[in-house]
Amino acid sequence: MTASTFLYGANVQANGIRQHYLRYGGERHAGRPAIVLIPGITSPAVTWGFVAERFGRQFDTYVLDVRGRGLSESGPHLDYGIDACADDVNAFVAALGLTGCILVGHSMGARFAIRASVRGEGKGLRQLVLIDPPVSGPGRRPYPSGLPWYVDSIRQSLKGMDADAMRAFCPTWTEEQLRLRAEWLHTCYEPAIVQTYEGFHQDDIHADLPKLPVPALLIVAGRGGVILPEDEAEITRLQPAIRIARVANAGHMIPWDDLEGFFAAFGDSLGHPLA
Repeated sequence: MTASTFLYGANVQANGIRQHYLRYGGERHAGRPAIVLIPGITSPAVTWGFVAERFGRQFDTYVLDVRGRGLSESGPHLDYGIDACADDVNAFVAALGLTGCILVGHSMGARFAIRASVRGEGKGLRQLVLIDPPVSGPGRRPYPSGLPWYVDSIRQSLKGMDADAMRAFCPTWTEEQLRLRAEWLHTCYEPAIVQTYEGFHQDDIHADLPKLPVPALLIVAGRGGVILPEDEAEITRLQPAIRIARVANAGHMIPWDDLEGFFAAFGDSLGHPLA
C-alpha cells in the first residue's frame, strides 16, 4: 500500500479571515511548483483528499476550505462574492510565501481561480488549471444544477444524515464518498452557498478570460452538461492560448467519476507527468 502523503491541517490569517487548509507532500518536492487546490461550491477541503493524496506524491499541495465551508471562517459577517473569495486565494498564496504556484480550481473554485489571477495580476502564480467551471452568467443559460439541490441537502445534513440519505443526492457515488460528504456537508454555510450560486448567474467570468496573466488548462467533463462544445469555442476565441482536455466518461465531479481519466487530462502540463 502506498504511504499517505497527508501532512497536516492548519489555519492562516489571510485577507482578514481565518483560512483553513490541508497540506500534502510537503517540502520534499522542493524545486517543483506548489499546487493550491480550490474545491467547488459545497466541497470542503477534506472531500478532495483522495485527489490531493495523488498530487502530494509529486507536488507540495494545499487544499483550501473556501470561506463559509469546512473549517474556514464562516458566518453572516462575511462577503461570499467572487471578488472577496478571489482575494482570499491571493492572500493565502502570499501568506504562505508561495511563488510560481499552480492554482487548480474545480467548478466554483475554477471561477475563483480565474478572478484571483486577474485581480492579482498573476503574482505568485505560474499556471491555472480550470476544472469544468460554470459558464453561466448575465444573459447566458443557467447552471444545470438547481439551487434546491444544494439547499435541501445542506438542511438535511444539519439534522444529521448518513450515506444512505446522501445517496438520494449523489446516486452514483461510492459508499466511502457518500459517508464523507454526509459527515462534512453541514459545515457549508447556507447563505454562502446561496450567494455563490447567485454569482454563477450574475458574475461575468468570460470578461476575465482575455486578461488571464498566466497559461491555463481547461479540463471539461464529457458528460457534465456544464461546458458544451459551443462554450469551448467561445472560450478559445476569448483566450486563444488556453489548452483544453476532456474526460469523456465523467460528469461534473470528474475525479469522482473517472479518477485516472482526471489525472490523464493533465498530461505533462504540470511539468512532471502525474504518476
